Amino acid sequence: MPRRVLVTAALPYANGSPHLGHLLEYIQTDVHVRARRLAGEDVIFMWAVDTHGTPIELRARREGVDPADLVARMHAEHAQVYRDFGIESDIFYTTHSDETRRHAEFIYEKMQAAGQIEKRVTRQLYCPKDQMFLPDRFVKGTCPYCASADQYGDVCEKCGHTYNPSELKDPHCAICGTTPELRDSEHLFVSLGRFEGFLREWLNSTKLQSAVRNYVMRWVDDGLRDWDISRDAPYFGFSIPGYEGKKFFYVWFDAPVGYIGATQKWCDEHPDRASFASYWRADQSQDTEIVHVIGKDIVYFHALFWPAMLHAAGYTTPTRINVHGWLTVNGEKMSKTRGTFILARTYLDHLPADYLRYYFAAKLGPEQDDIDLDLSDFVSRVNTDLVNKAANLASRCQKFLVGRLEGKLGPIPADAEPLMAKAREALAQVPALYANFESAKALRLAIEIGGEFDAYITAQEPWKVVGKDPERARAVCTAGMWASKVIAAILKPVLPKWAATIEDGLHLPAPLDFVNATDPLPEGLVVGAYVTLAERIDPKKIEAIVEASKETIAAPAAPEVPAYTVEPLAAEASIDAFAAVDLRVGKVLTAARVKGSDKLLQLTIDLGPLGQRNIFSGIAASYAPEQLVGKHVVVFANLKPRKMRFGVSEGMVLASGAKDDAITVLELDPRSLPGEKIS
Repeated sequence: MPRRVLVTAALPYANGSPHLGHLLEYIQTDVHVRARRLAGEDVIFMWAVDTHGTPIELRARREGVDPADLVARMHAEHAQVYRDFGIESDIFYTTHSDETRRHAEFIYEKMQAAGQIEKRVTRQLYCPKDQMFLPDRFVKGTCPYCASADQYGDVCEKCGHTYNPSELKDPHCAICGTTPELRDSEHLFVSLGRFEGFLREWLNSTKLQSAVRNYVMRWVDDGLRDWDISRDAPYFGFSIPGYEGKKFFYVWFDAPVGYIGATQKWCDEHPDRASFASYWRADQSQDTEIVHVIGKDIVYFHALFWPAMLHAAGYTTPTRINVHGWLTVNGEKMSKTRGTFILARTYLDHLPADYLRYYFAAKLGPEQDDIDLDLSDFVSRVNTDLVNKAANLASRCQKFLVGRLEGKLGPIPADAEPLMAKAREALAQVPALYANFESAKALRLAIEIGGEFDAYITAQEPWKVVGKDPERARAVCTAGMWASKVIAAILKPVLPKWAATIEDGLHLPAPLDFVNATDPLPEGLVVGAYVTLAERIDPKKIEAIVEASKETIAAPAAPEVPAYTVEPLAAEASIDAFAAVDLRVGKVLTAARVKGSDKLLQLTIDLGPLGQRNIFSGIAASYAPEQLVGKHVVVFANLKPRKMRFGVSEGMVLASGAKDDAITVLELDPRSLPGEKIS
């Protein structure tokens, strides 16, 4: 077993308030850490808020504040919310720190000295309205691989391919919607292909879910792309050495270094614990395990870029990356309209944190499946598992002992021994389950113990026996209290307050852990009065959370007067006039310039079952041929063919625009089928 374990959660971004999607991961991480500590391991939880990047820069501009002041305010808000949810990290630091900057610069300089970084002039998308180069996440468009619309400029959320922002089809600025233009800019690239051999070896040796390993290996097999690690000003972040104030580290270069920066800060403040080098210097950390807990949307960065950076600079590479899925609410993506985009603080205004901690932990397993917060199931699960089973066992036994038998414990009856043996066997499985992120299975064991002992108490009827044989009643309830202690130990990583309440009520000499949980309770011990462990959730509380989370719909603002003119509307027409026009979905198969014409492109259009059409379109001044291939367009399909000197045009592609160089082709969703009728 490793002497040291360092666990991290992904760094929450300081551009908004934490919501329940954040809490899914942070609760999972906190439970993992607490459980491993209860198993006797030396575990630290290093964490920080992610503070750099264009979104921070832009929000600070809108609010008229310095970016550093903004991230300090957001850090404080996040930290308080996580404390209120019982997330007990050893440090919750910030990536905007001297420690992170120094380590990021060190890694960069090591890679530069090894020839792993290249300078290259590239054409970058630039927004003329916002007067800035657009980082990956501030460009949206159509994926160049699968043609999915509304994708960001770095990775397609539909097919998983990565690409450069300039490869997007129909790109637009995600801030203002303006079509960006290409401008030259010198950038710095990491030659990721140089790390292929190392990455293959690392991916096959580190602990990864098999689906994640296969997913990442597909990227490696397809050929590793060079990684642009620089961004142009204005950009809130660390200047790259030698480019002060002009070029900045891309946020995904310095953000994970925040794990290292947080560890440095913590080690500097705790010199009595293990040294920084024993965690992060590869030549001194052979007995250290590093575990990253992340969402599946950032696998690319953590399983390729990050280990390559660490390896290049001589830092310790991760031992394990545990990837979880996304959170849905009531089976759908979180929605402000439906009131299911729930901020963490909104939840806490209505319900205790422990209930959400339990529900998430009871749903989470070792794979990257999405987790659904079904609000009706949430109420049912808490009321059934925690209140009716686990809490009810402690409540009925402890109250009975205090009310009828002076609170004194007795010997364990022989007929309870088989159940106790089964409970010991269950507890023996728990440390490994938690260590493998199988919290759902661990909690199920606790609830089963509660149900079985509750049935035992009911069958023995101590409230009937107490008059004739008080010692028998005492023994039966003592067995129930022993089971409540074991249950509390299993629940402790998830519900530490529950465990503390049991510890206080039983006057235990030491806090519960996975070793002492099955110790016998002393005969004659006087237990304290029962303190409520859990109460039923009133469904009205859920209704209040949903209502408080609904996005306020403001009155529409007065429309702006356009700064351009258009042709006046034609005379009114009946629907019959439109009925004569047959519009169909067409997919552009080929596009080419027409010799002898500056205006025309020759298009081959697929109309599905209706066959293919040759169409000449006067859009050459607005589109390069390669921009059109693959697009789904609107075709006037029953237009009488027109013979031209270049050939016969068999239809018309619909477009808008008053000038030849400002034409926009009407583009359809790629899910539309060639040949479908448009009405």
